[in-house]
Amino acid sequence: MSGEFTTRWVALGDSFTEGVGDPDPARPNGVRGWADRVAEQLQPADPGFGYANLAIRGKKLRQVLAEQLEPALALRPTLVTAYAGANDILRPKVDIDALLEQYDAGIARLQEAGARVLLFTGFDAGTSKVFGAMRGRIAIYNEQVRWIADRRGATLVDYWRFHEFQDWRMWAEDRMHMSALGHATMANRVLSVLEHEGLAEVPDAPALPSLSLLGHFRANATWAREFAGPWVMRRLTGRSSGDGMSPKYADYTRL
Repeated sequence: MSGEFTTRWVALGDSFTEGVGDPDPARPNGVRGWADRVAEQLQPADPGFGYANLAIRGKKLRQVLAEQLEPALALRPTLVTAYAGANDILRPKVDIDALLEQYDAGIARLQEAGARVLLFTGFDAGTSKVFGAMRGRIAIYNEQVRWIADRRGATLVDYWRFHEFQDWRMWAEDRMHMSALGHATMANRVLSVLEHEGLAEVPDAPALPSLSLLGHFRANATWAREFAGPWVMRRLTGRSSGDGMSPKYADYTRL
């Protein structure tokens, strides 16, 4: 099907790129996300534009390379966006240098096939009581990604420096994935990097809740029971939220 399109974008990665946190029951896997929102802006201006999204939630970096790289190459992309490694960073032990060496090799293969590549740094979680402990790891990961981008001539989307994401309204209930507002905001950041004139529609920001100390305690307890607990259990049992799931768009489509 790739021969029908002159501009061919393949999105690779995990829940960030799949669109988790931006629910839409009418779409494959029940989510929309920043990548869909970007595609919706790019397609009207380009009748030959095709979009594929191979990202699946829960995937670690080596899984992304093992399961998504060859299908992406088979699609002969002209543009690839890639973000992987966040699920590795959250594990108790991780060799970031070894992982990024493999990432670099994968990016090289995509570029050798003629694709322009956009890479993402990781989010600065320094204000999060839960994920702030990973800030040092994320900073090391980011420097490696910047090195890959410099070395390979890839385009960088520097998520670490997007300070608007320090606003908790950018995050979904699970506090792990971007909300619809966050995904729309990220879509516009990516469109800006691509130097596209159009912008994605951004939902109204909800009012920040005013909670008492007891209200904060109850909200945190609910979050721990509904989101943090199941997340920890999946890690302990070797399961993933993406088990049994297929890519949203395994071949090129127009939304």
